[in-house]
Amino acid sequence: MPVLAKARSLLRNLFLTQRVEQELDLEVRSHLQLLIDENLRAGMSPQQAQRAARMELGGAEQVKQQVREQRLGDSLHSWIADCRFGARQLYKNPGFTLTVVLTLALSVGANTAIFSLVNALLLKSLPYSHPESMGTIYTRINSSSAASDERHNINGEQWELLRDNVPALISAVSSVGTSGVNLKAGSSVQYVRNARVSARYFDVLALQPILGRSFSEEEDRPHGPKAAILAYGLWRSVFGEDPAILGRSILLKGEPHTVIGVLPQGATTPLNADVYTPLQPSRSGEGGGTNFQAITRLREAATWQEADAQINRTWLNRPGRYELVRNPSAKVSYHSVPLQRGQTESLRPQVLALMLAAGLILLIACANLAGLTLVRMLRRTSEVATRLALGASNWQIQRQFWIENLLLALIGGAVGTGVGFLGLRSLLLLLPERFLPVASVPLDGRVMAFTLAVSVLTSVLFGMLPALVARKVDLRSSMADRAVASAGSLRLRQSLLAGEVALTVVLLAGSGLLIRSLVHLESLPPGFNPNRLMVAKASLDDAHYHDPAAFRKLLDESTAAMRQIPGVENVAVGSQLPYEFTGNDWVTFSDGKEAGQAGGADWVYVTAGYFETLQMPLLSGRYFNEADGPDSQPVAVVNQSFARKFYGGSNPVGRHIYKDTLIVGEVADVPLSSGLDPVAPIQTEETLYVPAAQLEPHTLSIIHVWFQPDWIVRTGGPVEGLTSAMQRALAKADPNLPASGFYSMKDLLARTLATQRIEVALLGAMAALALLLSAVGIFALVANMVAQRTREIGIRMALGSTLGQVMLQIGRSGASASLVGVVLGLALSAGALRVMTSVIYGVGVYDLTTIFVVVLTISTVTLLATIIPALRIASIDPARTLREE
Repeated sequence: MPVLAKARSLLRNLFLTQRVEQELDLEVRSHLQLLIDENLRAGMSPQQAQRAARMELGGAEQVKQQVREQRLGDSLHSWIADCRFGARQLYKNPGFTLTVVLTLALSVGANTAIFSLVNALLLKSLPYSHPESMGTIYTRINSSSAASDERHNINGEQWELLRDNVPALISAVSSVGTSGVNLKAGSSVQYVRNARVSARYFDVLALQPILGRSFSEEEDRPHGPKAAILAYGLWRSVFGEDPAILGRSILLKGEPHTVIGVLPQGATTPLNADVYTPLQPSRSGEGGGTNFQAITRLREAATWQEADAQINRTWLNRPGRYELVRNPSAKVSYHSVPLQRGQTESLRPQVLALMLAAGLILLIACANLAGLTLVRMLRRTSEVATRLALGASNWQIQRQFWIENLLLALIGGAVGTGVGFLGLRSLLLLLPERFLPVASVPLDGRVMAFTLAVSVLTSVLFGMLPALVARKVDLRSSMADRAVASAGSLRLRQSLLAGEVALTVVLLAGSGLLIRSLVHLESLPPGFNPNRLMVAKASLDDAHYHDPAAFRKLLDESTAAMRQIPGVENVAVGSQLPYEFTGNDWVTFSDGKEAGQAGGADWVYVTAGYFETLQMPLLSGRYFNEADGPDSQPVAVVNQSFARKFYGGSNPVGRHIYKDTLIVGEVADVPLSSGLDPVAPIQTEETLYVPAAQLEPHTLSIIHVWFQPDWIVRTGGPVEGLTSAMQRALAKADPNLPASGFYSMKDLLARTLATQRIEVALLGAMAALALLLSAVGIFALVANMVAQRTREIGIRMALGSTLGQVMLQIGRSGASASLVGVVLGLALSAGALRVMTSVIYGVGVYDLTTIFVVVLTISTVTLLATIIPALRIASIDPARTLREE
């Protein structure tokens, strides 16, 4: 048959079905009549002729079916018919359909949202040209006691050696993160995010400005020309996309900077700042410590092996390598890793753990749905037997059930995509600003393909058991008896339920440990009074405030203005507050048995009144006062941990550090985010406080690059418009100094514990979802037991069984499965939760309180999910049951 004729026939068979069937019926009838007429001419009676014709033709319906099977498109038409029948079956069972769709939507949606993060962070290529050629440098340290392989920041010496002695790479460095700075454009002052990068930084990223050029080597030298490159968003919002911006001078950080370029719209960098300025790295000052991050691009014709060999050759010969300070005998080597891994390494364990948790949710959902569809299959046993008796093949029955499962999966997947989108948006709103090292987390083609694959896989997993049961339907008993659950099917559903509960126990235990850890961190003794405090932050990364006199004048005038605000009791300024990340310094000791020794300590500058404003207890000596100025004896206050570590717990007052700095006081410990030796998100450790009035110009030029000072106000009670009044007070001291934000101490604690809060929220939500699915599974099991055993229950009650006895007998099936699941879940938790050791604080992995709460929660949910459907037994009328029998 020609192709055109085949196509015409296919379309006719598909879209003109009724007409084709009418023609087929007419054709079969005509053929039958021809046979009858032929038999009549042969001398048969009308009855004999008709009977012989029918016997020769065969059954009319069988003939029609044979013709249909030979038609083009018959297989497709059959599939379409099965889909229509399946859709009608789902429509006729709205309770079952809604339960399955919602279960799928929640489980698939959770997986979609989390996979979007996995895709954006770990799978999706970086948005740069040839991202496979981009890398960063890891340091591998092997010793007898420990081993590590992680990204290290580098110092100025390493940068110069990398730049000048590794020809296989195009290399660049940047500041570790962005910092807030003040940009004056015309008469307005903007608070913007600034990133400091070296020359060739944009070459490594293969980013070319749409206007102007990148930084030159001359601009990147220490004390080189002040230049700036604008992000497209800043150029549009502040400068109105003015093409004449090139060459214009803007006041950034209190100094004129010449705009030399504008980045393309949508361009992203590892720092994603508003404005970029030259890093101007050197071996001194900031470059004396490990304060730079390196990124590299492999040159054409070079290999990563060559690059690594060159890096090791030049870096291993450095004198006084800091990697060996704690373990001089350790073996150190360096190697390149893909930039994407370097950018996302810190989040990789958490993201993969969330993906695993989402996978457990999917398994729980599949087990739940397998139990529901199994029950539905058992209820349809008579239907299956009838269809088999009428000639349907096992394959046709199997296909019908698989199609129904696939329809459910596709509907659930579609709804799950919407749930995943909403979940992802909610998750991104929950994250702090600039928490993720990527610019966006889209639902792209890979995510949609994953959602489709998960939906189809789910249909296979939860449809497998019912399909196997359908193959074992006994034709005779199924048509003769009412559908009654066999002991085998009950045990199968109980096994599925026990698996659900076991996985739920693991998720509940994990989320419980995270909650307990977060509660521990939030309830650490503060060491000060956090109530009725308001904090304003502002950037002093400004050339004007490198001058100590100008810095002191700002602090004096701004704090004096804030004291005039009605309701304010005290005001002070500090470089950091409790709960915040702190800088650190190397402290040398000048007297006593500790003379000549040195050690690291957190370092905070404060104004007079800082300790009184925070109400930090004084343990010995005195606080700072106004007499501790630039011309007086250098002084310091230390905390209790400092005295305990360096002075053995003896009174440190009167001792000297830094040659001539006198310790005049000892205060209580306060929790902070360690910049020295972090073992927890917040902790207490040795801290040194120095007067802000005694800071040197060099210190001021460095410290404010990394940290924004805090203006702290203590009030006697709620003060209306306090933040506006604080901003006016700052503006009174310096009209060009905008506040970058206002915070309570609760806000600062929440910012520091943001990662822990997010972990609790996400894993807690998944554990709650798992608990809900398990409750639905228990409820469905008991409800179906009641429905299928109504006749038996009525007879037993008629024979004298009490309501309580029957409810106990029926409910035992769900409770026993839940009990087995709890035991199995606790056994799984004993091994699985060990991986959480590094993310929980102040609580052990095998925390008895957490285990008790988990068991109590599961028991309560099991009790409720068992009792509610079992209460339906009370409505069963034994007399009516006996009459029906």
